[in-house]
Amino acid sequence: MKFIGVDFGWVSGASGLCCLQWRNNQLRILDITTKLELAEVFNWLDKWVSPQESALVAVDAPTIIPNETGTRLPDKLTHKYFGKYHAGCYPANLNRPFASRTVGFGNKLQEKGFIHAPKITPQKLGRYQIEVFPHPAIVHLFGLDKILKYKKGKLADKKQELARLRNYIVTVLPQLEPKLSLAGDTRLPDLDRNVTGKNLKAIEDRLDSLICAYVAAYWWYWGEAKNLVLGDETTGYIIVPKRYSRTKLL
Repeated sequence: MKFIGVDFGWVSGASGLCCLQWRNNQLRILDITTKLELAEVFNWLDKWVSPQESALVAVDAPTIIPNETGTRLPDKLTHKYFGKYHAGCYPANLNRPFASRTVGFGNKLQEKGFIHAPKITPQKLGRYQIEVFPHPAIVHLFGLDKILKYKKGKLADKKQELARLRNYIVTVLPQLEPKLSLAGDTRLPDLDRNVTGKNLKAIEDRLDSLICAYVAAYWWYWGEAKNLVLGDETTGYIIVPKRYSRTKLL
């Protein structure tokens, strides 16, 4: 079983992409990268997931938008449950400039056989897609009091917060179930002193895509036992892991 994380470029710009594989009771990174054009994203997906292969694609973007105006139910629920962590998401409706691109991406995945999975039988093979949101997932998986603020602000501050995210990935995800094995893996991007703003954005996209891919694996492995489902296939939905206690991990 493979798990694809897509930190999608909503209007334009690169998408972060990560492919994890579940084998021998552990997850390993097969690839982690960024692609600019949608055609490149789908070419990359076809490279790592053959037409008959089981996989779950987790997309950080609203791939189901039923409402012409206003805010979707899952977006409202992120503010209700995660606003205190500063982890509410942007409102989505069909009049937003990104709508045709994000919904179109989900539709293209469906054409490739990836069905929406707001409900799932844990560990059942198949081709699925879900919508995810890294901020609340990071808060819950790592037992944090608020989001890691690596999206906005001064370069030095964003770099520091992104380094924290990488450290949590390296130290915590190998302790969870399903386990992410990073032993001897050089694919995970690192942050050195020479990282510029452009390069930092690429690293951000890749780390976010890894979080998306891990949430995909977590949803497939545990289902609703250890995940929240905000909304449904009619309203749009977002899958978020339930909260881990940080004291149990670090």
